[in-house]
Amino acid sequence: MDGAGGPGEGPAQEALQSLSQRLQVQEKEMELVKAALAEALRLLRLQTLPTSLHDSGSPAPPRDSPAAPPGLPPTCSPSLVSRGTQTEAEMEMEMSPGPPGLSNGPPAPQGGSEEPSGTQSEGGGSSSSGTGSPGGTGSPGILRLVQPLQRADSARRNSSSSSSPSERPRQKLSRKAASSANLLLRSGSTESRWGKEPLSSPGGPGSRRSNYNLEGISVKMFLRGRPITMYIPSGIRSLEELPSGPPPETLSLDWVYGYRGRDSRSNLFVLRSGEVVYFIACVVVLYRPGGGPGGPGGGGQRHYRGHTDCVRCLAVHPDGVRVASGQTAGVDKDGKPLQPVVHVWDSETLLKLQEIGLGAFERGVGALAFSVADQGAFLCVVDDSNEHMLSVWDCNRAAKLAEIKSTNDSVLAVGFSPRDSSCIVTSGKSHVHFWNWSGGAGVPGNGTLTRKQGVFGKYKKPKFIPCFVFLPDGDILTGDSEGNILTWGRSLSDSKTPGRGGAKETYGIVAQAHAHEGSIFALCLRRDGTVLSGGGRDRRLVQWGPGLAALQEAEIPEHFGAVRAIAEGPGSELLVGTTKNALLRGDLTQGFSPVIQGHTDELWGLCTHPFQNRFLTCGHDRQLCLWDGEGHALAWSIDLKETGLCADFHPSGAVVAVGLNTGRWLVLDTETREIVSDVTDGNEQLSVVRYSPDGLYLAIGSHDNMIYIYSVSSDGAKSSRFGRCVGHSSFITHLDWSKDGNFIMSNSGDYEILYWDVAGGCKLLRNRYESRDREWATYTCVLGFHVYGVWPDGSDGTDINSLCRSHNERVVAVADDFCKVHLFQYPCARAKAPSLVYGGHGSHVTSVRFTHDDSHLISLGGKDASIFQWRVLGAGGAGPAPATPSRTPSLSPASSLDV
Repeated sequence: MDGAGGPGEGPAQEALQSLSQRLQVQEKEMELVKAALAEALRLLRLQTLPTSLHDSGSPAPPRDSPAAPPGLPPTCSPSLVSRGTQTEAEMEMEMSPGPPGLSNGPPAPQGGSEEPSGTQSEGGGSSSSGTGSPGGTGSPGILRLVQPLQRADSARRNSSSSSSPSERPRQKLSRKAASSANLLLRSGSTESRWGKEPLSSPGGPGSRRSNYNLEGISVKMFLRGRPITMYIPSGIRSLEELPSGPPPETLSLDWVYGYRGRDSRSNLFVLRSGEVVYFIACVVVLYRPGGGPGGPGGGGQRHYRGHTDCVRCLAVHPDGVRVASGQTAGVDKDGKPLQPVVHVWDSETLLKLQEIGLGAFERGVGALAFSVADQGAFLCVVDDSNEHMLSVWDCNRAAKLAEIKSTNDSVLAVGFSPRDSSCIVTSGKSHVHFWNWSGGAGVPGNGTLTRKQGVFGKYKKPKFIPCFVFLPDGDILTGDSEGNILTWGRSLSDSKTPGRGGAKETYGIVAQAHAHEGSIFALCLRRDGTVLSGGGRDRRLVQWGPGLAALQEAEIPEHFGAVRAIAEGPGSELLVGTTKNALLRGDLTQGFSPVIQGHTDELWGLCTHPFQNRFLTCGHDRQLCLWDGEGHALAWSIDLKETGLCADFHPSGAVVAVGLNTGRWLVLDTETREIVSDVTDGNEQLSVVRYSPDGLYLAIGSHDNMIYIYSVSSDGAKSSRFGRCVGHSSFITHLDWSKDGNFIMSNSGDYEILYWDVAGGCKLLRNRYESRDREWATYTCVLGFHVYGVWPDGSDGTDINSLCRSHNERVVAVADDFCKVHLFQYPCARAKAPSLVYGGHGSHVTSVRFTHDDSHLISLGGKDASIFQWRVLGAGGAGPAPATPSRTPSLSPASSLDV
């Protein structure tokens, strides 16, 4: 088995060399421990402290070697740490009594990893060995101050029971050093112990605070049991001096981009005031076309924000003022179901008048209708349960008068006959049902509902009947998935088959007209008695006269989608909602133009213009859209052909970089919209692109764990590969440039925080402590000392999707996974930091960004495809936004304010 060519000789030789090197490191560490112990004992014996170590002639560390934390002997370096290890001295110190207000849970778990071996990470996971598994089992979200001492090498990763006899004396010495250090920690007042300063502080030479500062060096938090160490900037003497309380700035919802037309109905009406009412996400929007606060042609918006989950349907009271809106069920932060409900509210004051059906509906509210013949005294509701329960409610008392199981098939529309409130019609999948309601003298629960099915007879039964409308003569028109309009008329019932409940009449098909290619999604009765129908596949609007004679028609442009809803405005004006989430305004003669537009699928990419009130969005619908924040309009959009996930403007504003889900990234001219650069890095999705503040570099974070750096021309049009930042053990999630444009801070999927010297050749900065005072041009990394207070207890590491510091560095906006936008003070470096919490999104909030002058905040909803533009109100501004309920518990339930 011996011989020069043995197969195991090479690895064995390398293993011996590695063990030899590690032994040398351990011996050096033990020398450092002895020196620290001797210094500690000497300080205990002395009544008057000696002069500063810097003044005693001790040599300073070399420039290229890791610098010691303030207060430690210069030979003690915080970078001498092995991944996955923690000395018994450090464990013992963490279990010692800490200062009040700084501990956010039990002591750190023994055996938990603190830093990477020979590398740089402030989070868990090894750069050289994949994500790894944390050694600790502590609760996620725990924050503790850390007092770094000399740490053992990775050879002592496990418990001392497996230690060799030669290592036990070293471990004893380590415990003794920690015990002596704890004596120092327990001496003096709380203020003297926690108001530590760097060596250069004005405390003067020879003070204990300056010479042996074991505290105030770093803080540690845990996500999924992984420790994340963050060094405290030298200018912060105590965490207690950092800002506390919610920020003085508040947010007010200024504008909502988008309209939910892709998958909903009964979602577009015109109020008596002339405002158009529709919904998206959890917000009901009241839009006034033309004029208003948005400027010429921009219109104005008001918002009803009383709902706690996505709105699914609307109904307008006959008085044109009151509105009923029904929401879906949803879940809270802990996965518990939230009950659907109907709100009846005043469109003039935006005040809720009634809350109907809390606890009575399942899954959601699918369709609503006010009665007409008795001035809207009753409300009919169909829920989304398996039986699609049909119920009638007294609007004034919010009392249920009658309820019945309607059908197991989906119900798409409901309505009262305008001539007789005892007649209710529902339609949906393969059915039209005519209901007779007897009110039971208005006594709750005493009413009855009886059903007659519409019989198609010789006519083909369609798969769906999405819409119907009542004619003045009492007939009913239905639009179906075959493109036909059927006319249903009353006739005397057959005496041999009397209707249930004493009904004396029934409905039969009187006439049929083929109106559209594909499904008919909307029917609208106009004031002049004519009827409008909107087609799906052919995108046509057709006006019908008596006898279903076609009078006039218009076609909606293809890029707006099919007709989803129709509402009649003043005069001949029409409002049309489309399946591609656009709201059009016009008439059959002049055509239609968009007044509200939006995305149609999940949104992720967002960036704001460097000096204009504009912003850019992209997402899964493959559209790249530039929005005018002042005119509240879409400036332009292009089809990317692929999913866009991230974007950033060049500081000149002339070009924008967009990262796609295939590893490809584009640079587009913002004026001509032409692609000036098309590059591919790897074959995995890109999660972040960011220009340096001087515009000379472009950093691209990928899911292949690398950051690609490109040199960029002055106009941003040309770029060339400068280097790669290699060292993360998981995909890149966020990154920021330093103000001088030389360094990068980055986060990854396994909660690492790494620092890179880009100007020096994309080198990884192994001594993270030296980056504690570096200033960052932007702060979008979700992990870091300045923002660790935004994380809630028990977080799984995915609760925060996006974060953005304002340009004036006063506040931090946070987008969470529970449909909320938070506003914190900056820096937010205190556990359980309080925040202002704002609802409105109906899905996880994927991104937040401040505009260039911090006047507005933009937030993106994920699956609700909504874009919210919030106005930032200062401490002396117009005051906070109107209070609305919160859908879910906030990130910090005990210290957050729902707004």
